[in-house]
Amino acid sequence: MSITLTDQDKNTLRTAAYGAVSLMAATGTPHKAATNASIALTSATGLVGHVLDARSKDIELNGKTAAALADQVLPALTAAVVLLERQDPAEADNFRNTVLVAIDAAAQPHQGQPNPATAEMARKISAALNVARVAVADSGDVPAAAGPDRPELQQALEEIVDSGITGITLRVHDERGEWVGSAGVSELGETAEPPTDGHVRIGSNTKMFTGALVLQLVAESTIGLDTPVTDYLPEFGLDKRTTVRMLLQHTSGIFNFTGEYYDDGTFVPGIPATTAGKAWVDNRFKTYEPEDLVRLALSKPARFEPGAGWSYSNTNYVLARLLIEKVTGRAVAQEMQRLILGPLGLTGTVAPTTQTEVPEPHAHAYYRYEDGGQEKIVDVTRHNPSWISSGGDMISTTRDLHTFISALMSGKLLPAELLAEMRTPCPTPIPNMGYGLGVFVQDTGPGGTVVTHNGGAAGHAAMMFSTPDGTKTLTATLNYVDDAALSLAAPFHKATQRLVNEVFCGGQADPAQPTC
Repeated sequence: MSITLTDQDKNTLRTAAYGAVSLMAATGTPHKAATNASIALTSATGLVGHVLDARSKDIELNGKTAAALADQVLPALTAAVVLLERQDPAEADNFRNTVLVAIDAAAQPHQGQPNPATAEMARKISAALNVARVAVADSGDVPAAAGPDRPELQQALEEIVDSGITGITLRVHDERGEWVGSAGVSELGETAEPPTDGHVRIGSNTKMFTGALVLQLVAESTIGLDTPVTDYLPEFGLDKRTTVRMLLQHTSGIFNFTGEYYDDGTFVPGIPATTAGKAWVDNRFKTYEPEDLVRLALSKPARFEPGAGWSYSNTNYVLARLLIEKVTGRAVAQEMQRLILGPLGLTGTVAPTTQTEVPEPHAHAYYRYEDGGQEKIVDVTRHNPSWISSGGDMISTTRDLHTFISALMSGKLLPAELLAEMRTPCPTPIPNMGYGLGVFVQDTGPGGTVVTHNGGAAGHAAMMFSTPDGTKTLTATLNYVDDAALSLAAPFHKATQRLVNEVFCGGQADPAQPTC
């Protein structure tokens, strides 16, 4: 079986393997035993051996203590096994067994006396390797034969492209197995279709990740769900009635820093977001500090008193990011890696904060605007996502989105009581749609209930849908030509409904008047 590892993948393998040995050393392994363990790693065969032999390159081990190293290395071990398991289970076994041999060498008793700390770390390392294998098996995310023939899904993709979307990829997991397809083009003027597991900016799908992360910290008793936000972030002078729950639920009433649309049709702008045309293009590489985005929002009148209504606001999730960073003392990307990306092996998912690049492979994103009376279209795949921050800055793939939402809904990330809280919707003005804690809960009529979040970010977009138990999922990515008028919003909505009808409602609904 052929296998392809990116430089980032190889770095993950090296960090995981040599990090495991470093962890053992940090807990008291004698120098000779640690040396023997390192030698064991270089004895690996095949592709794994080739990668580990280049141990001096790109290894990132920044932790100074065993606890800090563990936060970095244990998720890397999980990620390493998952990325190998997806492509070549034999190489995954090779990696796992090689690390176990190295750990066994490092864990040998010194002068006949076992070290309890070393033994416990060896157990954690072994558990990380085994959890990774189980996670891949449970998700069905392993190399498989071609999926079932689903012409109705391919037809839906073609219709979406015909509506004006540049390209789309789709991944469906249901009782008929896995189906993956694409339509349209990856790049304007070219003929290649979008890569079926390419990277894309997922926009407001980020909110589901951020919401899950906050709830994990609630489970750790680091954050109180009904605690006033000002208890954690007093520097902003927030209304003392505003709780953490209200941030996640969009019931805080806080102004949306990307701009507010009011019921009378007026629009009050915030920063130069993608509704700003040339102003957004000119500022697309600017770094916006999350604190400044919050202060801008708080300088505007609130839409309503805390808890008195529902209004979607990106500011809520920037505050959630600042809350995470305040209580943990770590960047949101580090906490995301520790609690979600690492344990689930989401190697294609990034919390970039200010990084401008989208990892390869990826389809291209575009933006149309007017400059001096002339219409221009520019490739905006590269831009600084700090303008949207944790309201929508993450990058992922259809495969990782499936793994994430399936794991989340099936209870692998949250205790049952917090998962129930997350999926309990409060009313919104959107027909058949309520909002929980970082998720929409949609009544699909004939299809029952689905948990979802969609999002777009300057010519890239993604969809995530799942049954409440995580057994059936739909994940999709889109690339298109965005503009200040959001002219593709209607086709995007129609695309969403068309796919949901097919997957969750058996194609029963009329796409022109969808019930899903």
